[in-house]
Amino acid sequence: MPALSRAIKRHPIITFFVLTYMITWSFVPFGSFGAFGPLVAAVITAPLTRGRAGLKELGLRIIRWRVRWYWYAVAIGLPLAIHGLTVLINQLAGIGIPRQGFTSIGGWLLIFGVRLINPLDGPLGEEPGWRGFALPGLQATRSPLVSTAILAVLITVWHLPLFFLEGGSLPLSTIVGGVVGPFAFTFVATWLFNHTGGSVLMTIILHAAEGSIRAEGWAYTVLWTIVAIGLVIFDWKSWRSPAPPAATTPQPDQPQELSPGTAA
Repeated sequence: MPALSRAIKRHPIITFFVLTYMITWSFVPFGSFGAFGPLVAAVITAPLTRGRAGLKELGLRIIRWRVRWYWYAVAIGLPLAIHGLTVLINQLAGIGIPRQGFTSIGGWLLIFGVRLINPLDGPLGEEPGWRGFALPGLQATRSPLVSTAILAVLITVWHLPLFFLEGGSLPLSTIVGGVVGPFAFTFVATWLFNHTGGSVLMTIILHAAEGSIRAEGWAYTVLWTIVAIGLVIFDWKSWRSPAPPAATTPQPDQPQELSPGTAA
């Protein structure tokens, strides 16, 4: 046991992903998918590897709300803009719009609000793990670009069992979207996370807004990919420079201020 404990503390990121995959994929044989796996894995791994300080740091990232108002606009507006462009492109191409789970703005706000607070759903079930624990740990010793590339691959693989749960023959656009979509979204979420001082709340909002409207097809996947590539190209310096201290896991000899903070 002491050897296992030392191994866990030496390899927190590996521990986190092993737990995440085990928790989530354990539901697949029963026809389900444990989307809350990253959240549970982070809550377990953080105190195991960094004690109460690790759990506190994770919690503060989740509630870090003191960011400039325009980041809220970006977190909500960007997914909605992509959805709107997708609808426009699909209509011009004669493609129908997927049936939605709401019929009014109030209905959409209800879905959006539930997704924000439901730990069994993707936003709250995933973001504290991906952006609250894994990304800061990766960025402690790697650039945001390299860290995000690693994280994007692992997140995309994590989603793959969903293809088998769909059943039947899936169109190529769905398969490509299921692979490219999470990969591209990971880059967008990193950009938002780093520019808001390590706010997981902002990525939860981004994720909730993205999933509150049903969208599918080539246009949706291509638009997210264009946004991700654009953010890397036009903000290249931030991707190659060290991540902001608030968006990394502090080293033992470099304590970090644990406060919600205010992002520029």
